[in-house]
Amino acid sequence: MLLSYPDCLKKWQSDYQIKKQISEGNLYQIERGVYSDVPDVSTLAVIAFKYPKGIMTMDSAFYYHGLTDVIPDEFHIATDKHAIYINDKRVHQYYVLSDLLNIGVTTIERRDATIRIYDKERMLIELLRFKNKFPFDYYKEIIRNYRNLIYDLDIERIQDYAESFPRSKMITDALEMEVF
Repeated sequence: MLLSYPDCLKKWQSDYQIKKQISEGNLYQIERGVYSDVPDVSTLAVIAFKYPKGIMTMDSAFYYHGLTDVIPDEFHIATDKHAIYINDKRVHQYYVLSDLLNIGVTTIERRDATIRIYDKERMLIELLRFKNKFPFDYYKEIIRNYRNLIYDLDIERIQDYAESFPRSKMITDALEMEVF
């Protein structure tokens, strides 16, 4: 279980007691302001803990959904367009309009982390919206994997999502031509 410094202060009442717990091996400082009761914590768990309002998107979401085997170099996180800048070299931040931010958000379990992530249907929309930003081979790999999953996807949900986004006509045309 991960704890913040304020959580530790509530539990042990003083900085001295926190340091004592660390020296006795009952508590581990994972990084500045992040503590755990176990020594081995994944980076994914730390990122999910530090940025609880962030939503995994783009390369990270494609990887965690099994749509590609390319492991991203950094965590791709969507935040509200008014959110403060995430100053973390491990994170690539995407600013999303407030009314589009929570469309398709779900949670999944990965090893020791519960992460907020866009569902496969939302990620299909994102793939089509930002088609030109992806390397061609990477895009084709993900589209091919989506075609293999077509019967597992909620088509009605995809169409509802598409209507919510700007340039919805372009998205629905791309869906018809490249996926369905």
